[in-house]
Amino acid sequence: MADPMRVRAQENGGVVDVKVLMKHDMETGQRKDASGKVIPAHHITTLTATCKGKQVFEAQFGPAVSKDPFLNFKFKGGAKGDTVSITWVDNKNDKRTDEAKIS
Repeated sequence: MADPMRVRAQENGGVVDVKVLMKHDMETGQRKDASGKVIPAHHITTLTATCKGKQVFEAQFGPAVSKDPFLNFKFKGGAKGDTVSITWVDNKNDKRTDEAKIS
């Protein structure tokens, strides 16, 4: 299983600001290792965020996103104490979900 994401969510004036740092190698499939073999593609393809059972954000990633991507987004409708759940899926169907309470 992949390393945990660092997720922070803060509510301010009815808007929740979410910051996510994901640990992932994000290999493009175009680099070569020391012996000259192509390193297979391995990158996050989709990311979704939910709060109170509703999807509040969705993103589609490709191989051009850097290693250990950082994402910042905002949404309305969350309140202090609610939980924001972030899930990513990569091109090898590995999956990671982490949560944070809105402060």
